[in-house]
Amino acid sequence: MSRAPLYKTAVKMLGDLASSRALERVLHDAANARGTDLDSLDAHTLEQILKNDVYKRLQHTVPAPLAKRRVMEVLKELEKMPDVPPATRALLESQVNALEEGSRKFTLYFDWPEAQRLRGVLGLARTEEAAGRPVDALVYEGQELIGQMERKLEEGLVAQAQDLAEFKAAFTRVSGVGGRDVRRLESLIAQIDEAQEQRTLLPGEVERARNISFKLRKSMESSVVQGVETSAALAPNAQARVQALEQEHAGRQLNDQSREFAALFRVRPDLQEQNEQLRGRHNNGQLAVEEVGAWRTTLVQARDVTLAEQSSELASLENQLAALPGGTAGSDVQLALDVARMALSSGSLATDELMELRISINALNRSPVEANRILEQQRELAEIERSARDVPGAENSLREALAEARDTLARGREIGLSSLWATLEQHMGQAAQQRESLDARADHVVQEYDKVRSLAGETTQRLGRLADTLRSQRRLGPMSAQARERYAQTLTDAEALLAEARAEYQAAQEVTSSFGSDALSGLLDVFDFGESDVMGGNNSGESGLFGLGDAPAPGASSGGSDLNLMMASLLSGSASKELSGEIEAPPVYTPPAHPREANETDWGRFNTGQVDRWNVVDGRVVDGTQDDHLTKVAGLLGQADHLGLQRLDMADALHVWSARLISPGVWRLARGRDWDGLEKVAGQWLDSGSDTLPA
Repeated sequence: MSRAPLYKTAVKMLGDLASSRALERVLHDAANARGTDLDSLDAHTLEQILKNDVYKRLQHTVPAPLAKRRVMEVLKELEKMPDVPPATRALLESQVNALEEGSRKFTLYFDWPEAQRLRGVLGLARTEEAAGRPVDALVYEGQELIGQMERKLEEGLVAQAQDLAEFKAAFTRVSGVGGRDVRRLESLIAQIDEAQEQRTLLPGEVERARNISFKLRKSMESSVVQGVETSAALAPNAQARVQALEQEHAGRQLNDQSREFAALFRVRPDLQEQNEQLRGRHNNGQLAVEEVGAWRTTLVQARDVTLAEQSSELASLENQLAALPGGTAGSDVQLALDVARMALSSGSLATDELMELRISINALNRSPVEANRILEQQRELAEIERSARDVPGAENSLREALAEARDTLARGREIGLSSLWATLEQHMGQAAQQRESLDARADHVVQEYDKVRSLAGETTQRLGRLADTLRSQRRLGPMSAQARERYAQTLTDAEALLAEARAEYQAAQEVTSSFGSDALSGLLDVFDFGESDVMGGNNSGESGLFGLGDAPAPGASSGGSDLNLMMASLLSGSASKELSGEIEAPPVYTPPAHPREANETDWGRFNTGQVDRWNVVDGRVVDGTQDDHLTKVAGLLGQADHLGLQRLDMADALHVWSARLISPGVWRLARGRDWDGLEKVAGQWLDSGSDTLPA
């Protein structure tokens, strides 16, 4: 058979996954890169192109397991052709060397199941190579494992970058507290930052930083609760902030444990059920951090028991294998045995390998023909099961069918796998559609964030961090189930923050409409950005220890420029046009030089010396009489709080206003007819934080 039909056969067999033109273009470019052309491709070069270039191209349109299966079908077809020369020994040796070189990148991650299996594959490949037996199947599996670990590393780096951004933001809030824990957090952040630059994962350091950050943030919020516990209006709000912080930390711990003990849950469905119950309680806001810690202790104990059981079973299976006639056990059995030993010795479960060994021993006690059939079906069944774990819904959907297939195979009977593949591919198609939806939502959030990013404030800063994470997640290729879950959660959080950012924008826009540009210019002039008036601030103008760039820390002295930037954006109308269309600006009102120049009728009750005062929490008035003008000023306080301001004094045509920040999100606000009267009646109340108005 001529060489041209070789590549045409591949194009024909794969034509339903990608267009023939696209496949021929990939083949053409790959052939040129190897110093040849399509018409001159030999079978071995075509095999390498299919395994690498074509396989990668297919993953743009179909999930990786499906692409792999179809490429393997083409390779089997090529093997049937009489003019396919075998690979040379020198080439195979270079491939094994390349695998060993690629594995060094993952030396630190020895506890990954993929890394353990790769060590087993490499050891067996060297043994088979020394005996003069073919190792191309082992080389191909090793390449697959390295690809899986590359993906896992990329996903881990994205998650670590998200954690690092949150740690830096938390550090800016707690750095003023001082003490040993703050110094430890700073040191851990520096270590994680350096590891991120070197593209290395530090899960232990991330976990310690998360725990310390939670401890410090909870301590600060608890002090707020104690500071406002005498106020019936403020105490519930402050307490809610502490509870929300605890729920956030408990949820993250539970998610981490779900990933860490995923292998145990597959062995112990009862524990999986209990874990889902805890998830439900967390969704209802009823899960305590202490409960999550106790649950982890339970899981560790259950894993230790399961490890002991599996170690005992492995010893029994080794004895059964030793009793078989010499040379009966093939490379698959030896690989499963080696991987099981390494996994159990490192404290990881070896459920898949033990299952494979059980079926293999049953098969090897049968005739060679039956044994080969069973072992071949077992390999395909294992591939379906492993692939299903990375496809949403597939593992649950196939659980009963897979268990039934394993039992049938263990009895030596033939199984039909076409229905399992069909179910898996159905879920893969659904997953591909879900991924497209997630990507579209991510694009929307990032685009909308770009419209509001100039408004500054804590909400916008948090949204900015999530937008950065979404950009990184969006760039990931095929995702694991865990990465997809994190992607969906990031989107949910970002969409909620986007709604808050829009609401804050609207509130700021209403303030702009009320005051007008001239009044706002005067308002900006009264902000005092000195060190004494800024919580935890400095006057250096630097972006901070960790270079947070355009996301200044709450309390930093650069907040004044951000507020001016926000107001300039609002006054120019550019941000308004982007978010809500063209809006006609209200007429600008120029206030008199002094409030006393206003019409006396406008002052009404203020001639009696009356002073009003309110508590404002998160930009909302929580007590006292209210009016539209007050609501807009309260919205302005919400923005000022996000910028780290501590005191505001301002005046309009009818009133003078003074506000003090007594704790994060909590303001005292007073209004009177002049500064002397306001200071006399409400000054002590504003400065002391007392909940009673002086006589």
